[in-house]
Amino acid sequence: MTLRLRRLLGVASALTVGAVLLSGCGVGSSAAPAEGSTPKPGGDLVFLIDSLGATWIPNNSAISSYQGQIWGNLTDKLVYVDAEGNLSPWIAESWDENADKTEFTLHLKEGVTFSDGTPLDAAAVVANIDIWAKGRPDDGINRIGLFPSANYAGAEAVDATTVKVSFSAPTLSFIPTLAYHGSILISPATLALPAAQQADLTKDIGSGPFVVEKVAEGDSVVLKKRDDYDWGPEAVGHEGPAYLDTITYKQVAEPTLRTASVESGQAQVAYNASPQDLEALKQEGLTVETPRYLGFVNGYALNTSVAPFDDIKVRQAVQHGIDRDEILSTVYTPDWFAAQSLFQSTVPEATDHTADFAYDPDEAAALLDEAGWAKGADGVRTKNGQKLSFTLYPNPYLQASQSVDELVDQQLTGLGFEVNLETYDVPTYGQKVIGNARVPATEVTRSFVDVGTVAGVLTSQKKGDEDWFKVGTSDATLNDLSTRIATATDRDARAKVADELQGYVLDQGYFVPLTQIVQRVYVQAPDVSGVTYNGLAYAYYLDAWLNS
Repeated sequence: MTLRLRRLLGVASALTVGAVLLSGCGVGSSAAPAEGSTPKPGGDLVFLIDSLGATWIPNNSAISSYQGQIWGNLTDKLVYVDAEGNLSPWIAESWDENADKTEFTLHLKEGVTFSDGTPLDAAAVVANIDIWAKGRPDDGINRIGLFPSANYAGAEAVDATTVKVSFSAPTLSFIPTLAYHGSILISPATLALPAAQQADLTKDIGSGPFVVEKVAEGDSVVLKKRDDYDWGPEAVGHEGPAYLDTITYKQVAEPTLRTASVESGQAQVAYNASPQDLEALKQEGLTVETPRYLGFVNGYALNTSVAPFDDIKVRQAVQHGIDRDEILSTVYTPDWFAAQSLFQSTVPEATDHTADFAYDPDEAAALLDEAGWAKGADGVRTKNGQKLSFTLYPNPYLQASQSVDELVDQQLTGLGFEVNLETYDVPTYGQKVIGNARVPATEVTRSFVDVGTVAGVLTSQKKGDEDWFKVGTSDATLNDLSTRIATATDRDARAKVADELQGYVLDQGYFVPLTQIVQRVYVQAPDVSGVTYNGLAYAYYLDAWLNS
């Protein structure tokens, strides 16, 4: 579909898309703002997004690539992380830690309040840390997946602005995790509500630069500026309230309609444009932002508990049977890079393990032969009367996931696999794929601020761990590496463990890296200025303004 046709579609779809956007959203200027231009207060920004998810329970939705956009502007965090991974003060003005990294003291900024007027004091921080660490699983409220819960001993308010947090083992990852996008500060009154009421966004009270003005379920969320806000992150350098009057997050499922609406001036931001369209959109005069995040690369977590991935040789065959260069050149733009390991290359502890999963179809075929899978007349391998077959479920949270899976299907079919694809929207994917112990391969990535938190996704040693590969606690080596990385007291020593962990996971064929991830793509009208992207690649609008 050409850009001209998309532009026409954007105008023609005004009744279905534009009519439900707020009035007052004018056509953007065709010129980019001048360097050093003065921020302009006021204005209504419209952000077109793929989905608004299935629930607003804070613990369950804040880590979503979709709802996380909204939470990041409704709430604050104790610590800020920038695009380079540097930590700096926010609601916690400073912090101390003991020598063995088991006790941390947070010193809070004074005068901060939630939007209902209650203080964001030490008692409120303790309530938040407790629910991040424990959740209320019997009430349907998850703990935060990458919070270092395993050795969490408790938190206490020493006085109104001082919090002491204790762990039963060294926990280097605690302070960095306070900048994670799941670690949002919510009013204790909200946290005390049952899950059914927390699921109503209008009842969820934060302390951020915007508050909820209106929610139309499954359609849109409107945020308005909080006039008395004056405690943004030091790193952003903005004093006082936001410049924008409102932000409308409008759900538009079709990516071409999202970008066409920005081209035609009906909206200012389109989220998750198709990678193949980015260069052409830049030529149209739009701004394209592709911030990276710290975390895991994009790849397949293979389920070792179900056939055919209960066989290490089959897992390794998939690793060597995928041509990542073809994926990059066919699906993506130069903003995407080949995976070199489990982790993005921006993670300080990431090391290059490319050779462990390099494309080698001859090696892949030999591994399948050794495992006893023989090709039949139709090209599909069989063993003991069973086909070498599995299903891929394109991840709706990842741009171009279906295109990637279709290419992988073609590549693995040439080796004798029978690959099926089943595609779902976000809510259905959440119901049928996420958490389903019978799904053979899950396309997954994950942001994190500190490598010490990754142990919780790799095994199930602790209640609530994600156990990506369904190994449970059966792999003693993985258990040991996971424990050592989580409980290290020295960052240099931990980096060596991280290297061992990456090599071991890849050697066992547990994970199939694909590409380094650019999960959050933003196409902006040229009149949008001042947007900040943190280390999790979320758009933060405290310092943003419109030049139109």
